[in-house]
Amino acid sequence: MAPLAPRSGDAVFANVERVNAELFTLTYGAIVRQLLTDLEEVEEVNKQLDQMGYNIGIRLIDEFLAKSNVSRCVDFKETCDVIAKVGFKMFLGVTATVSNWDAEGTSCSIILEDNPLVDFVELPDTCQGLNYCNILSGVIRGALEMVSMKTEITWVRDMLHGDDAYELRLKLLKQVPEEYPYKDDE
Repeated sequence: MAPLAPRSGDAVFANVERVNAELFTLTYGAIVRQLLTDLEEVEEVNKQLDQMGYNIGIRLIDEFLAKSNVSRCVDFKETCDVIAKVGFKMFLGVTATVSNWDAEGTSCSIILEDNPLVDFVELPDTCQGLNYCNILSGVIRGALEMVSMKTEITWVRDMLHGDDAYELRLKLLKQVPEEYPYKDDE
């Protein structure tokens, strides 16, 4: 049987079960608001959102690999392109662009023109340090860790803070070699 061809983000998005966008956005907003109430410190909320995203990402990668039919990426550049064009489209219905590569090919920016998580959101003055969409950085970090890439992900630009786009900076810290629990030759 011939291997399946990789599917584009649009093709995957068309076949994925969806949740009402407003329900999703408002539920996420309620989670962030509750974290702000419970934790009180904006920096702690940022850490908690990142950790929640990480926990989602380590599970979401399985669904992504099963439904997208993408083959193993050869390097970090290809991985980032797949995240931007297939991953964001599959799970959020938006396409991102990858740019600002460093010379070594280990650091880049993923730029979102549109972000469904921030519909209906205005940050009050007391929350100006909040990375409202920090869950996304955690999801990407968790998913990449499951495919043996240790990364650092930070927000560079955020439209909720007056910038012109949403920009995540991805930096590959190290490629972790895969470990197998047993040897085939024994």
